[in-house]
Amino acid sequence: MSSIKEFEHLRIPLQAIKLATNNFGDDNYISRGGFGKVYKGELAHTGGQVMVAVKRLDTTLGQGAPEFWKEIMMLSRYRHKNLVSLLGYSDEDGESILAYEYLPNKSLDMYLSSTTLSWIQRLKICIGAARGLEYLHNPGITTQRVLHRDIKSSNILLDENWNAKISDFGLSKFGPANQQHTFLISHVAGTFGYCDPLYVDTGYLTKESDIYSFGVVLFEVLCGRLCFANYDDNRRFLSKLAQKCYEEKKIDTIVHSCLQEQISPNCLNKFSRIAYRCLHRDRKARPRIADVIKQLEIALQDQERHDFEKEKKLKSHGEIEQDSEGRYFYGPGDMKAKEVYNEEFHSKVDGAGGDDGGEDYNGDETSQLGDKRRRLNNHQVKLLEKNFEVDNKLDPNRKIKLAQELGLQPRQVAIWFQNRRARRKTKQLKKDYDVLYFF
Repeated sequence: MSSIKEFEHLRIPLQAIKLATNNFGDDNYISRGGFGKVYKGELAHTGGQVMVAVKRLDTTLGQGAPEFWKEIMMLSRYRHKNLVSLLGYSDEDGESILAYEYLPNKSLDMYLSSTTLSWIQRLKICIGAARGLEYLHNPGITTQRVLHRDIKSSNILLDENWNAKISDFGLSKFGPANQQHTFLISHVAGTFGYCDPLYVDTGYLTKESDIYSFGVVLFEVLCGRLCFANYDDNRRFLSKLAQKCYEEKKIDTIVHSCLQEQISPNCLNKFSRIAYRCLHRDRKARPRIADVIKQLEIALQDQERHDFEKEKKLKSHGEIEQDSEGRYFYGPGDMKAKEVYNEEFHSKVDGAGGDDGGEDYNGDETSQLGDKRRRLNNHQVKLLEKNFEVDNKLDPNRKIKLAQELGLQPRQVAIWFQNRRARRKTKQLKKDYDVLYFF
């Protein structure tokens, strides 16, 4: 362990920490983790006041002085845009406190089952986290390799621009960077469900152990759920389910519902393949982190190409144009529809907010329509029909665009598509009056 004097320049007076967090007040409380409680605050720092996240060690949770100083040593020496930044620490009056850059979007695990993050955003977060891990595994010839030992979605933090930053290095281990394979014998530590089974069985820790954990995170991102769940007092693991579905060519059945209409088949194949390889029982068969990054970047390129072609196809079929304020409408190919849009949609949506002065739809699917059914005009039906014929699936971005174009609520657009698909499946007439003109 390095001398504590080496980190003296990072020391922050305890009084300054208390002032920044309102004496660890309830209004400043953010969350609780394996290290202890986390608070936000505004701290006087080089260059002025900065927002910070303050971790206050709680030794009853299993971590103590070794993990505290390990974190300080790690983050004072290893700096990368995809690692969280340590601003300072305090160890006065029996306290052990760490002050980090404040990341307002908190941690990845909070968004797994949410619709907040699009598939493109999720891919970019995975790539950013992988780059941070690559830096730890291959920091340079003169610097020791770092085996994180606790890679998980709750340790991937997100800044205001959704950039990923790996955090929590208290359990990390060091190894020589100039060796292709680093093996360390260690008592098993980490988080259940993310740990490499071989590490759990043997105590041998390698950089491939981190790769396994990262593979679990990739499947969490794809499936929109944490790595394990409790059912009837039994723990069920996502890794086992994902491996089984991949091997049976049924991976699409466990993709999170909000992503199913966004992710392209090619992207899904590439993403799931590299995630599956990370979980291989044989460590030698697991990919290097550089290979993981490469495959994720290819998957992202495939998805962006797919989205571009999809948008291009929509524009060519519907002759959709965009005005100087970013609003969409039909182009010269349908001047009458364009006039309807300009006169009705812009005046009403930009003003009062609803279309035709009606109520916003707040019910669930079609069960509560009743007397609240609302009639669509010919222009709205025409645009919905054209979009449906091009692609009858509806991702969140497309849903919002269509709603904006038509002066409808996004949920109403989703309901129309759902009902239209249902009629097609039951082979009812294509021009079903109720489906086309009413919610």
